[in-house]
Amino acid sequence: MSHSFKPIDMDRLKTCSISERKSKVSVDDFANTWKKGGSLNHFLEGLPKILAADDIREVISSMASAFKNKKTVMLAMGAHVIKVGLNPVLIDLMEQGIITALAMNGAGIIHDFELAMTGQTSEDVAASLGDGTFGMARETGEFLSEAIKKAGRESLGLGEAVGLSIIENKLPLMDKSILAAGARLGIPVTVHIAIGTDIIHIHPGFDAKDAGGASHRDFRTFASAVATLEGGVYLNVGSAVILPEVFLKALTLVRNLGHQVENFTTVNMDFIRHYRPVTNVVNRPTFGGGKGFSLVGHHEIMLPLIAAGVIEQTG
Repeated sequence: MSHSFKPIDMDRLKTCSISERKSKVSVDDFANTWKKGGSLNHFLEGLPKILAADDIREVISSMASAFKNKKTVMLAMGAHVIKVGLNPVLIDLMEQGIITALAMNGAGIIHDFELAMTGQTSEDVAASLGDGTFGMARETGEFLSEAIKKAGRESLGLGEAVGLSIIENKLPLMDKSILAAGARLGIPVTVHIAIGTDIIHIHPGFDAKDAGGASHRDFRTFASAVATLEGGVYLNVGSAVILPEVFLKALTLVRNLGHQVENFTTVNMDFIRHYRPVTNVVNRPTFGGGKGFSLVGHHEIMLPLIAAGVIEQTG
């Protein structure tokens, strides 16, 4: 033998009974098979009592409980949520009083407006970037620039200004607009911009001063909603950077001002796990109390499933 190590002797190995060992999986936690004609509740109850299946049930229950106890349910979203066709689901949750505050990034007002005006959005960037026509839709730049000026004149938040502008201009599909629904229902839809990230920022009519002031007013409104999250639920859906950062700053602001926001539920939903949402939404805010969840999956499947589950539980 070329080395000094000999095969270890296992004859004196100590064993224990499997009945005494702690096991993390039991057949009691297994899924139930589907029966034709079953209900959504049967489906949810039949999911395994393991990992994400258990988490999604707990998220649904937390949202339903917050609604029943008149607690705040906030949903912050990236614009992709709009682009996968979920406006009707979110508007329905707003109309039922389940979502009490909503936040979006700067791209959200673009896609929401375009849907309200034309029923279409999300241009083919690859096809138009080469010749410099990407982002040059005249109506989008002009309408949103006017809404931003309205926000400046009337000291409105950016989300409210765009929502009111959609209603006042009677856009053909304003019933599909989250921003218009917020203005109509008196539910804050706040918009949190980063200058240079959105196509309207390159249009000549864009006023950065008015946009910044309106977005800062929205941040303060957002913080007011965060101040009421005790016992409530905060969902971050599809925002990897901006809204997790905005949420963390709003949370430290309201805690500094003396608001008790310790025991609440946070949820991050996206295709993959990103650093900031997991850190700034799921982990850090609930360190002293409450519970955070991270659900990985497609928005167009996960969000309608959760919404349906909450509606079933709340009646």
